[in-house]
Amino acid sequence: MAKGKRTYVAFYSTETGNIVHITNIQKKNFEAGKKWPTLKKYNKVTRKHELLKMKEIKKG
Repeated sequence: MAKGKRTYVAFYSTETGNIVHITNIQKKNFEAGKKWPTLKKYNKVTRKHELLKMKEIKKG
């Protein structure tokens, strides 16, 4: 089976370590060796904006 062009990533909170958001992205936009971008989003649990880090996950 051929590998797909998209992969799932999870955004982890830097403060709590919990998964806040899951989405899928195109692999060609995030080549190997490059840094994963960070994202700033509102976390409902802590009730403030936090820095989120991306990490590739397996979904299915």
